[in-house]
Amino acid sequence: MKEVIDFLKQLKVNNNREWFEANKAQYLKAKSLYDDFVNQIIDGIRVFDPTIGKLEAKDCTFRIYRDVRFSPNKDPYKDQMGAYIARGGRKSTWAGYYIHLEPDNCFTGGGIYMPPPDVLKSVRNEIYFNAADFLAIFSDKNFKKYYAELYEDKLSRPPKDFDIQSPVIEYLKYKSYFADTQISMEKVYSDKLVSFVLDAMKAVLPLTKFLNKAFEK
Repeated sequence: MKEVIDFLKQLKVNNNREWFEANKAQYLKAKSLYDDFVNQIIDGIRVFDPTIGKLEAKDCTFRIYRDVRFSPNKDPYKDQMGAYIARGGRKSTWAGYYIHLEPDNCFTGGGIYMPPPDVLKSVRNEIYFNAADFLAIFSDKNFKKYYAELYEDKLSRPPKDFDIQSPVIEYLKYKSYFADTQISMEKVYSDKLVSFVLDAMKAVLPLTKFLNKAFEK
């Protein structure tokens, strides 16, 4: 992945259309390498989670072009590459797996990130009515090896219609149900990257399976 990271480092300090067009061949090479990597990850995930179905990198990888219409940041390109691997691909509302490569900020994980209100409500109900099963995820030995807790993005107060004495009341405040783990740059540059990512994704499988129960009934 060194060529991918090297390109992203250059893009970070040259985030303009002129530089990008002049270095389009370098981008296409980096994108091809990243797509090959994502395809390996997809094949590996399918072994332990066949529910993702038949996906390819093109179904899961996010575009490098930024939508700047409503953003104060007018940089035209993202300085990272990411892919969301879930049934239906990158735009899916199903729980799935994410891989993110960015200079000095590489990570992987799984779950649901910032779901729309109807999906979030279904997930919260699933957690509320199956509290013991949900809490058991966080004491799982393999899960704890990679993940400390969920991504911290919470309401200040519990949502309405839930008993505040529930053992999962704090979890019901979350707006995302996503766990991630950092990947050292040393590992990113090594031949152990694919195996590490797949091991980490397999460890988050109990969370993705639990969350998807909200939609499988």
